[in-house]
Amino acid sequence: MSLLLENEFRELPTDKSIDTKFFLETVAHLPSFFDCMGSKIFSIIKSDINGNITKIKAVYLKDPMKYVTLQDIVVAEREANAAEWPKVGATLALMWLKRGLRFIQVLLQSLADGDRDENNPNHIRVNVIKAYEQALKKYHGLMVRTVFNAALLAAPYRSNFLKALSKGQEVTEEDCMANIRQFLVNYTPTVDAIYEMYTDLNAELDYTV
Repeated sequence: MSLLLENEFRELPTDKSIDTKFFLETVAHLPSFFDCMGSKIFSIIKSDINGNITKIKAVYLKDPMKYVTLQDIVVAEREANAAEWPKVGATLALMWLKRGLRFIQVLLQSLADGDRDENNPNHIRVNVIKAYEQALKKYHGLMVRTVFNAALLAAPYRSNFLKALSKGQEVTEEDCMANIRQFLVNYTPTVDAIYEMYTDLNAELDYTV
């Protein structure tokens, strides 16, 4: 069984609302994705994702009946914390979480699309760089970028990464790519919906860390 397919995301309803309980249960399994990256340097992203999930869950558990969807949480925090919002609570945590989720999405989509370095076809560095540049780079200052540049150099071999995604099982690359594409069917629209929500609510912040 593919690591990704053990906990798939649901198809979104027509209004693109995201069920908070199911989202938290499903996304909680994603940090293990970074264990497949080999280098401990990627644990920075893993730790960030875990921390933001914990913050969102803490808010949700205060009133599960009130916070049925992620949209409910963000709107409620906007009303309760007008002066500080959106740099507050679960709204801020979800803002950073979605960037980590986008990193995973772009990396997997790049692999599924067949992007590769023709001179080093068994490297996934080109895929990791694409994901970092599209999802995280603009929000990182010089110091953090330096750390991630080291992480990019430590990206695992393609074959090792795909084997790790397959939980060590010997799976053909074709089958592994099929699993990635299946995972992305509902994962990508979920990530896109969070981004759209932040745009619609004017909740996006561009400060760097």
